[in-house]
Amino acid sequence: MSIDAICLAAVVAELEPQLTGLRVDKIQQPARDQVVLLFRGKRLLLNAGAGAPRLQLTEILRDNPAEPPMFCMLLRKHLSGARVAGFTQPPLERLVKIEFNASDELGRAGKRTLVLEAMGRRSNLILLDGEGRVIDSLRRVDADMSAARQVLPGLFYQPPASTGRLPFLEETEEGFATRFAAAPAEKTLDAFLLDQYFGLSPLMARELAFQAAGDTDTRVFQLSTPGPLWRALEAFSSRVREKRFTPVCLLRDGKPLDFACVPVDQYGGAAEQKAYPSFSALLDGFYAARERQERARQRGADLLRAASTARDRLRRKLALQEKEYAETQNRDKLRIQGDLITANLYRMERGQSRLECENYYADNAPAVIPLDPLLTPQQNAAKYYKRYTKAKTAEKYLRQQMDLAERDLEYLESVLAEIRQAETEQDFLDIRSELREAGFLKKQGKGKKDKSRPAAPWEFRTSSGLRVLVGRNNRQNDKLTLKDADRRDLWFHTQKIHGSHVILRCAGQTPGEEDLVQAAMLAAWFSQAREGGNVPVDYTEVRNVKKPAGGRPGMVIYTTCRTVYVTPEEEAVKALQRT
Repeated sequence: MSIDAICLAAVVAELEPQLTGLRVDKIQQPARDQVVLLFRGKRLLLNAGAGAPRLQLTEILRDNPAEPPMFCMLLRKHLSGARVAGFTQPPLERLVKIEFNASDELGRAGKRTLVLEAMGRRSNLILLDGEGRVIDSLRRVDADMSAARQVLPGLFYQPPASTGRLPFLEETEEGFATRFAAAPAEKTLDAFLLDQYFGLSPLMARELAFQAAGDTDTRVFQLSTPGPLWRALEAFSSRVREKRFTPVCLLRDGKPLDFACVPVDQYGGAAEQKAYPSFSALLDGFYAARERQERARQRGADLLRAASTARDRLRRKLALQEKEYAETQNRDKLRIQGDLITANLYRMERGQSRLECENYYADNAPAVIPLDPLLTPQQNAAKYYKRYTKAKTAEKYLRQQMDLAERDLEYLESVLAEIRQAETEQDFLDIRSELREAGFLKKQGKGKKDKSRPAAPWEFRTSSGLRVLVGRNNRQNDKLTLKDADRRDLWFHTQKIHGSHVILRCAGQTPGEEDLVQAAMLAAWFSQAREGGNVPVDYTEVRNVKKPAGGRPGMVIYTTCRTVYVTPEEEAVKALQRT
């Protein structure tokens, strides 16, 4: 869902005392729609994406592109070193202005304003000068895109046009009663509120209807008097005016469903409510998984397509090879048919289309052997012997080709798991380079060298302080296990399930049971069994892990392992990362 005006007001009320007066130390643009302002010990995220526009402090570290975008360079020019003067939000608007005290290249004091319009598909991030003129914006809007309102450099900034509906905070009891009496009888209560009042989200309109009538589908004619609905609206209005907000996330089956600034009861037992200490923590928790999936979809779309295409091609190829291999298992029938033709040459004449004889390999049972009428009897016998020899040779080479195809299929399945887990730009670059080396992507042209530095493994700490390293991709898995790890460290991997190599650095200590379980949980989390339960994870000393001859990156064999069963939990993984 997009953030509504009330939640945005709650976020602004939370941010203003924390950020006012702080100096902008760094500016980053990790994604096309995201800008991060770094203050002393704080990160302010401004997201102008259509699916998740918002403003918040964030604890999530986002990877930055190798070359900063032009809009990021512009913000650095105007806002680096500037101090936050304050936040402004027009009443019930999904729009926030951040005022800055800045100075130009000559050191002259001035004003700058960064405007976040959190309005779904029309979301934007706009930089204004001291006079209110647009310096530039994340998305320029010209006359072809909107005849009513342009957002272009040099133009004075104009806020979005009003909807014409009455802000719900300005309503009176008499006015509400008049509007309710004139409402169509069949209209639902939440639809009535959304049609008449500005500033309410669909979620809050349904909640007010539920509080008034005990059901979100109640219609106007079913409510004998507007009193219950007005009291629910008035109570909510008072709460907004007094800024009595409670960050609440609604969960269904453990997954984020929605969020609100007040407790929401309309779902009953179908959804669980989880309170957060701050709206920034709530938004981080709600959008973290969604953003990771979106990054994987945008940045890894071509890799996912290439790996999926190669995998599907291998599956078809392997199916044909298995069919051919099955046919070679019946090759003795070809030899027997050749023998029977040779034994019955005296009975045959050229031009026969079949030979009827006794099969002395099967107790002289009657046998019918198809013949090529254009060949002599001797040539027909030679043809069957040739097919037999070919099938015998094919069995050997088909088995080799099938083994290679199965190996490559396993490898591509592991790469697909990597792509779905990838988080940063460097992760995708590393996987792309790995696929090039494996021959599944075209190599770069001559003279083009990959100057990027491979990403470091994910690092965690167990509750006792032991380091746990997790490989991000197959090549890193090999390096981590076969080169970097000590022979006495412990190696973890999900049993017969694609996933990352996990190394528990023992540092000469004997890890406790809790250390083993936590490392196993990381192995289960960074695998295809992330959503599963009671996942088997094998572990053994690194000295017992070997690379098979000709194995693809990430493929190893191991002996003398033990198995622990764990259920991966996101909160437990985050706790290990924080530790």
